[in-house]
Amino acid sequence: MAALSLQGVKKTYDSKQFVLHGIDVEVTDGEFVVMVGPSGCGKSTLLRMVAGLESVSEGTISIGEKVVNTLEPKDRDIAMVFQNYALYPHMSVAQNMAYALKIGGVDRAAIDKRVQNAAKILELEPLLARKPRELSGGQRQRVAMGRAIVREPAVFLFDEPLSNLDAKLRVQMRLEIQRLHARLATTSLYVTHDQIEAMTLAQRVIVMNRGRAEQIGPPTEVYERPATVFVASFIGSPAMNLLEGRVSDDGSTFDVAGNGPRLPLAGMQTLQQELKGREWVLGIRPEHMLPGQQSAHATLTADSCELLGADNLAHGRWGKHDVAARLPHEHRPARGEALEVALPAHRLHFFDPATGLRVN
Repeated sequence: MAALSLQGVKKTYDSKQFVLHGIDVEVTDGEFVVMVGPSGCGKSTLLRMVAGLESVSEGTISIGEKVVNTLEPKDRDIAMVFQNYALYPHMSVAQNMAYALKIGGVDRAAIDKRVQNAAKILELEPLLARKPRELSGGQRQRVAMGRAIVREPAVFLFDEPLSNLDAKLRVQMRLEIQRLHARLATTSLYVTHDQIEAMTLAQRVIVMNRGRAEQIGPPTEVYERPATVFVASFIGSPAMNLLEGRVSDDGSTFDVAGNGPRLPLAGMQTLQQELKGREWVLGIRPEHMLPGQQSAHATLTADSCELLGADNLAHGRWGKHDVAARLPHEHRPARGEALEVALPAHRLHFFDPATGLRVN
């Protein structure tokens, strides 16, 4: 195992327009870090640069004490798990897992031992003689992970490995990957566009947007204290309600743009001095808008309600903004029903509308 260091990493294809803008990340020895972001944000490009499949335009990538910018992929001591499995159809499971070791000159006894160990970890022992066409999607992905494990790399790289699986299998494979990391503790960098994968798998999350790392931190920190409007809107399901508006001159209310309501700002005396008399973007998550007339609350008229099983998602509008409130199962408002929803001060987030940066 080894630490992975990215310092000032940039990528351009034409020396003019950059697709990655100075990424600085330190993945500690044995840490599992997930890069998450929408399509085109640069996360897969960055992973491919770590793997040696893309060149580094500026900056340095180090694995352990070694700068690997110019090393071939085979010399970087990494193993990569791809989205499409990339299994050889004419080879058995055991042969697929052993192939990289075989061409690397590892002796047969060592190969057999590593394959058996990996098969035991991944519960592939009964499948070693089968061909890929005889396997389910989840079994194929386990074989792909086994092929990476047998190499005993310093760093695992995962490029959206669960994207081709159905929802039930994705849940199962997330658990498999968690158990695998708990057992092997290999330094891992994982790429996904799925925030659920990011939040459940990561020890730290890197939220990517337009070639930049907008926030790096533990999943709970990214969820509870998003650093930017983008992070606030991207992390969380359903997404955070984001409302444009202005804090009143005395700091007592937030006036939602588009003839929206005046939302009370109770219990925020310290912050109110900084906020008052200016325009902001206010954020509050649907799951924090619980029904009730607490010290700070507002009325939301439901125009639709989604039954989610354990709870309900009520939708309405405040001014020009669509607003959602996640309610307990027993609260299912009818269309047109007025709800009183709490606005707890410690659950409100304020962002600068010009920069998109968090204020509080």
